[in-house]
Order: sequence, then C-alpha cells, then structure tokens
Amino acid sequence: MPNWGGGAKCGACDKTVYHAEEIQCNGRSFHKTCFHCMACRKALDSTTVAAHESEIYCKTCYGRKYGPKGIGFGQGAGCLSTDTGEHLGLDLQHSPKPARPSTPTNPSKFAKKFGDVDKCPRCGKSVYAAEKIMGGGKPWHKTCFRCAVCGKSLESTNVTDKDGEIYCKVCYAKNFGPKGIGFGGLTQVEKKE
Repeated sequence: MPNWGGGAKCGACDKTVYHAEEIQCNGRSFHKTCFHCMACRKALDSTTVAAHESEIYCKTCYGRKYGPKGIGFGQGAGCLSTDTGEHLGLDLQHSPKPARPSTPTNPSKFAKKFGDVDKCPRCGKSVYAAEKIMGGGKPWHKTCFRCAVCGKSLESTNVTDKDGEIYCKVCYAKNFGPKGIGFGGLTQVEKKE
C-alpha cells in the first residue's frame, strides 16, 4: 500500500512521523513523544539511548538486560543494589556466576599464557609494565631504582651500572673511578700528613 502521508512509520506506535517531530535511531524513525525506554518508559535522547535490534532502552535498563552479569560487573553506584529489574519486565538470572578471579588461581597456567614476569634485582619481587624502569639492562621498580651507596633516586640521565648494581654518577666515580689528586680520591691535605 502506498505511503500517502509522506513520512516514515514510527518504530513504537507505527503511525506516520513527519520531519518536524522525527528522531532517528538505528535507521528507524520515532516521534519525539514515542522515543522512550521500552522497559522503564523514561524519555530518551541521543546521549541516553541504547539500541538492541529493534528495541530501544535507557543505558541502565540496557545494561540490566543485555550487559555482563555476575560479581564484579557493578554499574557504578548501583553495583550494591538488590534491584533485579523484575518490576521493569526484565528477565535476569537469579544466581549470578562469579566473575573471573582477579589473581590467577594457578600461577603456572598464568605464566604459560602471559609469560614470566620480570623480577626486580633489588627486592626480588615481580616488576609489572606500569612500574618498570630499565637500568643496567634489567627491570627495576620505580621505588627500587636508587643508588646502591647513597640511596639517591635515579633517572636515565644520572644512572651508571657495575656488576649488576646501579649507582649515581657521583658514587660510581668515588668508588670505581680513577684515584689520586683531583679525582675525588686523596686530597693534597691528606697526602701531606
């Protein structure tokens, strides 16, 4: 049957939608008054809509119905809520399955999948990418990246290494540099005595 009214059909009420009142979502047209969540009936706009196939929802109801389920998948401040969404007609699982544990239950499986984690030469603990600083060809924690003698915090511009240990340039020069007058070793006063 031809469409004599000249507009598209509304996705909610199936009546003609004219340009002045049209809102488009997922290639479908809606009246401004029909553009609301199919579960809670809250009015929607382009920033609050979440579409699933031919249905439109607010982001909260969409998350309840189609989002991840289980422990650890909280929805911001509402993550402790006991609201199941049943009053909105949402059919949810009653016994959520726990999420994947945050720490590996079997380190050998973790190591096989992701490779061994580097160990810090100073403290012997694992060094992860977020805290890794390379010095002397080895990975260090940011807090362990200090001179072995004076404990001064080091940077790439003032670090030197010897035998697997790192030093500031001053301590390295005092301990491993040339000795004698003018080289940080004996002074003229000490030599006369």
